[in-house]
Amino acid sequence: MTARGIGLAALLALLACLSGAASAGGHDRQDVAPARVATGAAPPAGDEQVLPPADDPAHDPGAHQLLVMLRLPATHYRPDATYGGRYIDDSGSSGRRRRAEALAQQNGLTVVEGWAMSLLGIDCYVMRYQDNADAARIIEQLSRDPQVEWAQPVARFEGMGGQAPAAYGASRPAGAAPSPLASAAAAADALYPVQPAARYWHVADLHRYATGREIRVAVIDSGIDAGHPDLSGQLAINANFVDDGEPPPEIHGTAVAGIIAARSGNGGILGVAPKARLMGLRACWQLPNLSTRCNSFTLSKALNYAILNGAKVINLSLSGPPDRLLDRLLDVALERGIGVVGAIDAQASGPGFPASHRGVLAVASQPNVKMSGNFAPVSAAALMLKASAAAGLERPLFAPGNDVPTTAPGARWSFVSGSSYAAAHVSGMLALLDELQPGATPTQLRRMLQPQEVLNAVNIDACATISQLISHCSCGCSIKNSQRGANP
Repeated sequence: MTARGIGLAALLALLACLSGAASAGGHDRQDVAPARVATGAAPPAGDEQVLPPADDPAHDPGAHQLLVMLRLPATHYRPDATYGGRYIDDSGSSGRRRRAEALAQQNGLTVVEGWAMSLLGIDCYVMRYQDNADAARIIEQLSRDPQVEWAQPVARFEGMGGQAPAAYGASRPAGAAPSPLASAAAAADALYPVQPAARYWHVADLHRYATGREIRVAVIDSGIDAGHPDLSGQLAINANFVDDGEPPPEIHGTAVAGIIAARSGNGGILGVAPKARLMGLRACWQLPNLSTRCNSFTLSKALNYAILNGAKVINLSLSGPPDRLLDRLLDVALERGIGVVGAIDAQASGPGFPASHRGVLAVASQPNVKMSGNFAPVSAAALMLKASAAAGLERPLFAPGNDVPTTAPGARWSFVSGSSYAAAHVSGMLALLDELQPGATPTQLRRMLQPQEVLNAVNIDACATISQLISHCSCGCSIKNSQRGANP
């Protein structure tokens, strides 16, 4: 067995031990299936292994639905749609609902749900159309109604993550002796030494200067296991925008939350910003094949909530088509100084939400560049940079996203890979920067993460980033010897 194989076997044994200890302590939830490590071929170099979407309409609440945005009425009395010399007060929610139902009836639609979005000056309604109806024709017909700001399909979005088939590269890089703080972190959190955030970002050392204290990070994702020992007490809010139930513990959201803000001293992992306050906003749901699905309406409700309730960072570890409603909400978030982080879908053939939205910090997994004979293949990072430049998009950021140990439902831990988890690392870093530079704009935050003088760096240099803000910073690595070009 190779040294790499020994490291993997030891890690898997450690994971089993940790899960068993948590179960003995009463943390294990018997109603939640344990997270599984996916088998099969390894993902493409540096790219996520996205689980195939399930297309069963029963698992897609947006099927045969449209979003109809109605202009908010003036606050004074105004006539209704069937004005006959009589004025009614339809500025209240019940009057606006009646207005929406009348419009729906006129167009052969049924109102499913409505949500006031005063940020945009609209009420957003989900309306269902008949199975045999032409959605494009209905949208065109609605656009001619003066009450309608616009109408659009309910788009689908997918989480940008899958579980890694193996945890290669688990040993510490040669010559990188742990600092005293890193050694202490390893004693408190057994998986810390194999976290990419430890090996390449030295987060235990960074925590001498910032921990993300009281910074609100909105995790707009699937459900988070708030009872996980690494996440207990970390959620300031745990809300559900998918249905009326309590947010269930789901794989993707729990994994993302752990990378951002797992608290120290619980035997598992250490989050990039362990003192941040998470806003768990469930706008996505887990499908039977364990992939993650969201739609325009659920995401818009969560974004609207995050903006209105003090989020300083919004994490969107997902991707889908451009969406007018969601783009409008991101414009408001960015105007208010909220840092927005989005995962890149490296398989996408065109612009997508949220990574293509100007001002969003678009993040991809740091690629694995492998040698073949005497030649190195073209880096996936270089190809992505070239494609972004050709499309007129902002330069993507690269962060650890391969073989990341993180939290899993049922007081467990698992290894994951994908740009979802690279984005989570960057959201944690933004929380650290927001603590050190409270008034920084999203543009300034981006410049801190990737200064002009290091634009050719493959990966974010966390130590150099913090060193810009802290005099006499010593975070276990020097700028010239940091991880630029390293391959997590």
